[in-house]
Amino acid sequence: MKVTLYGATGAIGSRILNELLSRGHSVTAVARDISKLNPKKGLTAKTGNAEDHRSVAETAKGSDAVISAYSPGFETPQKLVDTVKSLIAGLKQAGVKRFLMVGGAAGLEVAPGVLVIDSPDFPAAWKPIAQAHIDALKVLRTADLDWTYFSPAALIAPGQRTGNFRLGTNRLLADSKGVSQISAEDYAIAMVDELEKGRHIRERFTAAY
Repeated sequence: MKVTLYGATGAIGSRILNELLSRGHSVTAVARDISKLNPKKGLTAKTGNAEDHRSVAETAKGSDAVISAYSPGFETPQKLVDTVKSLIAGLKQAGVKRFLMVGGAAGLEVAPGVLVIDSPDFPAAWKPIAQAHIDALKVLRTADLDWTYFSPAALIAPGQRTGNFRLGTNRLLADSKGVSQISAEDYAIAMVDELEKGRHIRERFTAAY
């Protein structure tokens, strides 16, 4: 499959890139600084900007699917919604229908009607980027794309690639001790599984141990 990946140099994006290449997909990795991308079989590096719909249209053209691991950072969370709008517009121009997005966990439910972001112990410093992800999903739900929004567990960090995790939809998953976590490597497995199998088209889903 021909896949265009935005945010390929980040902590999660780089794991998704490795997982895609390990399964034999042809990947165009788009970054502002492609010097961070080491040459690999099946990889084409292109300079581009997910925040510019014209750049998206140019770099995504000819792809079977697009994955965004774009992150605006904690300093400029408001860029996320605008970038999702840019991606939607660019993909429409490029004629690409399948779109998968690395999302956030804060919009998942911890109880019926109660979101993670509304939990009493949710860190105040994380609320702006968390709300931006919730708003981005609202925008994505209006898009004429075969989209998938993939929320991680509450905690995600580089770790082991085990292949052992559970999938869910709108509810935060946690283990028997109440811990919600997943490695970036296992998150990448679930993302590429979804790319290949398409079980959550026009839906949000999540994964955790």
